[in-house]
Amino acid sequence: MKIWHQSLTTIDRVPQYRDAIMNHVNRIARPDVEVVLHGMTEETYPTHYPGIFITHAYLQNLHREQFVRAALTAEAAGYDAMFIATIPDVGLLEARTLVDIPVVGYGQASFHMASMLGDCIGVVNFLAPLADELRQNAARYGLGGKLGPIIQTEAGFDAVLAGFNDPEPVIASFKKAAEKAISEGADVIVPGEGPMNVFLATHGVSRIGDVPIVDSFGAGIKMCESLADLRRVSGVYMTRRGYFNAKPPYDAVARLREMYGLEPNPDPKSDRGQSARALELK
Repeated sequence: MKIWHQSLTTIDRVPQYRDAIMNHVNRIARPDVEVVLHGMTEETYPTHYPGIFITHAYLQNLHREQFVRAALTAEAAGYDAMFIATIPDVGLLEARTLVDIPVVGYGQASFHMASMLGDCIGVVNFLAPLADELRQNAARYGLGGKLGPIIQTEAGFDAVLAGFNDPEPVIASFKKAAEKAISEGADVIVPGEGPMNVFLATHGVSRIGDVPIVDSFGAGIKMCESLADLRRVSGVYMTRRGYFNAKPPYDAVARLREMYGLEPNPDPKSDRGQSARALELK
């Protein structure tokens, strides 16, 4: 099985994060599963930090095309599933309407997993402007009533990256925010961004007392495996009923993508991702 991982970061600009993802994915994926890492194009952000370019509705919406194209390319290249590895689930709904392989979002997988582990989901993140979007997404997933406090850590993006080498300050910052969420009713915690999730998993932080911390990457990859298996053995895949799920005619997609200056037929050879398992073995 082959899974396309798609990050909202320009992943080669953040090698600490990229290498930690590789190590974590190799621990959680089945031996017969290859996870191939992909990031945003080099020109997407001015620096290694997405920052304001993902925390405003219009700017984030512009990034959907990269996720949609990734889904089309993944299916054309023979991937079995795609993992959108960012908690806002950028392009999740659109990608699912265009391909028949499973497309799993970090946010949706995390919230559903959390809903099976506890009754009040707390989120600990460092991108405060995303809180409104996370609540809107949770409501769309039918989990709005279970999403509780969203608390920001004092450790931001760069601090989390530095924490892969000096973990204690970031762990302390996360625990402080998580304890605040717990005091406000949370009984299960979702790490709000991919770097924080992978950082916590790398350093073995999986509980705060009696409260579990969801491994969002683990939940997403395992859901990809399960849905791909289910499609293979039972023929079950995405509903095609209704405005939000119907698959548009291929000719209409190709025509409009061409009209808007987008490539209508992704080339399978355009996959330039990095296989976590293959790189580990080099």
